[in-house]
Amino acid sequence: MMPEVDWWPEFFSGLCLEFVKNSRDALQTELEADFIESILSLGPHSTVLDVPCGGGRLSSVLSTRGYNMTGLDFVSSLIDYASCSTPESPGVINWICQDMRYIQLPNKYDGAFCWWNSFGYFDDESNAEFLKTIAQSLKPGAPFILDTPLVETRVPEIESQDKEWWRFGDLIVLEERQFDYVSSRVESDWTFVRDGVVETKHLSLRLYTFKEISELLYSAGFGSHKAFGSLDLEPFGAGSSWLYMVTNKL
Repeated sequence: MMPEVDWWPEFFSGLCLEFVKNSRDALQTELEADFIESILSLGPHSTVLDVPCGGGRLSSVLSTRGYNMTGLDFVSSLIDYASCSTPESPGVINWICQDMRYIQLPNKYDGAFCWWNSFGYFDDESNAEFLKTIAQSLKPGAPFILDTPLVETRVPEIESQDKEWWRFGDLIVLEERQFDYVSSRVESDWTFVRDGVVETKHLSLRLYTFKEISELLYSAGFGSHKAFGSLDLEPFGAGSSWLYMVTNKL
C-alpha cells in the first residue's frame, strides 16, 4: 500500500523543524552515539553514512569521535542547519541534500545507520528500494543499523494512548494517531503551537512486522541479523518497545 500523497515535504517545514532540532537533548544523543559506535565497531576515520540525518546531531557527535561522516537528507533546511552547526572535529562531515531513495554512492561506506523512526515514509516498493540503495552504498561486509518501531511494538501503544504532547521551551507539540490495519500505516495529525502561531501537519508511516523487516533486509542484499530491544543491548523480544536491527552487507 502507498500513502495518498507525498506528505514529507510539507511535514518537515515551519515549526516542525524546531521540533526535529530540539526533541533529543545532548545526553540522549551521546547515548545513541555510544550505541551506534559500539555496534558498528569501526576504526578511526572510517566512513559512515547517516541517512536520513535530520539536523545532523548524530553525525556531528560521531565526527568528534574521529569518524568521517556523510549526513544525507532530502530536507534542504535541515541540511542547511546541520552544515551551519557542524563542530570542530577530527573527523570529516559531508552534508548531502538528496532523495534517500536514489543514493548513488556504490561501495563507499564502512558502515551506515537509519535512525529515529525514519523508515517507512514511502510506499512498499520505495521503502524496499531505500534499503537496497543503502546496501549498494556499503562495502562488502559493512554493518548497518536500522532503528524502527514495528507493528508488534507500536500498535499496542497507539491503542492504549492515541495522543501525546510535548513542550520544548515555548513550542507545544501534539500528536493524534491511529493505525490503519488495511494499509498497515500509522496516520498521525500533528499540531505545533508557538507564540500564537498554530501549524497542523499530517504524517503517514508504514509499519512492518519483525518478519517483514527481516525479509526486506535479506532482499536488499543484507545477511543474517541481530535484534536488540534497547540501547542497553537487551535482545529484542516480548515487552520490547522498539527495534534496533543490526545486519551486514553480503
